[in-house]
Amino acid sequence: MNNHSIPYHDQVTIQNTLKLREVLKTLPPFAKDYFRAIEPVSSAKTRISYAYDIRIFFNFLLSENPSLKGKQMSDLTVGLLDQIQAVDIEEYMEYLKVYDSAEDDRIQTNGERGLKRKMSALRSFYAYYYKREMIRTNPTLLVDMPKLHDKEIVRLDADETAELLDYIENCGSELTGQKKVYYEKTKERDLAIVTLLLGTGIRVSECVGLDVGDIDFKNGGIRVVRKGGSEMMVYFGEEVESALQKYLEYRKGITPVAGHENALFYSTQRKRIGVQAVENMVKKYAREITTTKKITPHKLRSTYGTSLYRETGDIYLVADVLGHKDVNTTRKHYAAMDDDRRRRAASAVRLRETPSSKDSARNS
Repeated sequence: MNNHSIPYHDQVTIQNTLKLREVLKTLPPFAKDYFRAIEPVSSAKTRISYAYDIRIFFNFLLSENPSLKGKQMSDLTVGLLDQIQAVDIEEYMEYLKVYDSAEDDRIQTNGERGLKRKMSALRSFYAYYYKREMIRTNPTLLVDMPKLHDKEIVRLDADETAELLDYIENCGSELTGQKKVYYEKTKERDLAIVTLLLGTGIRVSECVGLDVGDIDFKNGGIRVVRKGGSEMMVYFGEEVESALQKYLEYRKGITPVAGHENALFYSTQRKRIGVQAVENMVKKYAREITTTKKITPHKLRSTYGTSLYRETGDIYLVADVLGHKDVNTTRKHYAAMDDDRRRRAASAVRLRETPSSKDSARNS
């Protein structure tokens, strides 16, 4: 089977699997057992993230532990894990806040979310060897996990959503020269992508993975491959349908690069558009609409989830449509309701009585 006949999502899995193998070569030899064990219950992308995070831990030990001076990554054995104490894990957490990357010699930093992710990876790593009685101790359980503080959910307000779509549709009148040529070439595509993200709440990875055959105009839906590989029909309204139809008409004039014939959305190189390109495109347009919010494709997904909850009041429906396995993940969309109440509270308390309010008080 040649590469062109392999479905997009299978190609991504293959690429990630090959990438993981390369990263594993930079870890202690015994680490392969752990990654082989978690393969059935994790995606290749997750395993790559864990591999990078665990590599940082071993780089920390090699650079900070005097007893390992002169040792290479390939020299390390599973017995090393038993020599680590809780205080070493605490030092590692402190190290993670600011450290020199061994890979690219750059200063790296981690906030509380980065710390928690790296500690979760290390806990999972230790748990595997402890459960199989290959080590006697698990110091990661003796150290408190970093506490996460709630972050404000950033989303577009209804007027900002309309303004963003209007801007994409009409900003060409302000452009000249090559910028105008580029805009005209990408306008229908960009409008279709942003309308689709706002109108369905699909992930950017799901969007770029769409094939033209995944659109079902008869039933008003698209077939998406969710995280974990499950397939689902996501339904869209008239505005999304109109934007897709206009783009598909423009798409007929594009001759794709071989192997990309089935892709729904093309880059200017006539290949399937990538996640980074969509993220850059959304940021480019959103900057013209709001300077106080950093809008990404994921923020468009939050915007959709909030709007759907506001209209239906059904958190379980929102969770289902967004493809969340756990409804608690979806509860963050309640934040929009809280925000509305806070805004109303701002005008509920008067600091000074106006003449009209005084008259009303006397009459009552």
